[in-house]
Amino acid sequence: MYMIGCDFHSRYQQISMVDTETGEYTGRRLEHENGEARKFYAELPASALVGIESTGYATWFVEMLEEQGHQVVVGDAAQIRAREVRKQKYDQRDADLLLELLSRGEFPRVWIPRRRERSLRTLLAHRHFLVAMRTRAKNGLQALALGQGLCRGRKLWSRAGQAALKELKLGEGLGRRRQDLGQLIQQLNGWIGELDQRLGQEAEASAPARRLMTHPGVGPLTALATVVVLGPVERFASGKKVASYLGLIPSEYSSGGRQHFGHLTKQGNRLLRFLLIEAAQSACRYEAELKQDYGRLAFKHGWAKARVAVARKLAVRLYTMLRDQIDYAEFVRRGSLAGMPGLRLV
Repeated sequence: MYMIGCDFHSRYQQISMVDTETGEYTGRRLEHENGEARKFYAELPASALVGIESTGYATWFVEMLEEQGHQVVVGDAAQIRAREVRKQKYDQRDADLLLELLSRGEFPRVWIPRRRERSLRTLLAHRHFLVAMRTRAKNGLQALALGQGLCRGRKLWSRAGQAALKELKLGEGLGRRRQDLGQLIQQLNGWIGELDQRLGQEAEASAPARRLMTHPGVGPLTALATVVVLGPVERFASGKKVASYLGLIPSEYSSGGRQHFGHLTKQGNRLLRFLLIEAAQSACRYEAELKQDYGRLAFKHGWAKARVAVARKLAVRLYTMLRDQIDYAEFVRRGSLAGMPGLRLV
């Protein structure tokens, strides 16, 4: 068996490899575009354990290793770098460090989603990207309308508002902008609608996602994103760990008996954090407890912090429902019985 520490870059990789049976060591650079890296791993006489840091643009590499029968582990980049105390950093030294951590069994592994989960993540991220493009296009039309004295706000997207926008007498430049942005919005609406239907089908086909959708305010997108981003919930010891994983906790700078909290860490999946905050606003309309918490926190700290706090509480609730495999009705029942003497929740 071979152990390989791989310092991965977009165009090339630097590896440190050792044969665990003979102890033979090899260090070399492999190019990506000319197929050198693919050929090297395909010609290895035995399976290899390959360790890389968590980084972007490595999806093809992970999938290639899996197809060739090699085992790949991804490590937390911050923890790996913290293991090196010397102020010297270059590619071969980084690869040697990865190999050393692998051989000592101290490699700080992170969870790798399966190929299907990666595909669903991509669809969710692509829909979010298209929605952001549509928002920019709508803002452009709003600015155009305001510049011509047409102040309709949200009503600009009604039939009457669109008719009024088309009736504006514009010059060549603004007329072309109105035409192109209108066609772009129509095209984006079609693509977003197709993705909504596709992702909705995936959510209905997933038992955990259907379970999460029983919670007020949680739709197919939020439920599906929660399932594919969190992965196996056994990875998390508690709801606090989930909130930390999603970046929904404040940063902390405390020392010498003084405690100071800063802004959110945001060290987690940005898309799921966004969806949870959006879902929290909807949940506050239909769930009495969350509505009460939001009102109390908004009065004391402002609506922005209150919204994030409710999103964090919603994330913990969804984690609990996934961990215990219960729906919202059972979650509420357990909450109403909690604290009553002589009762044991099962």
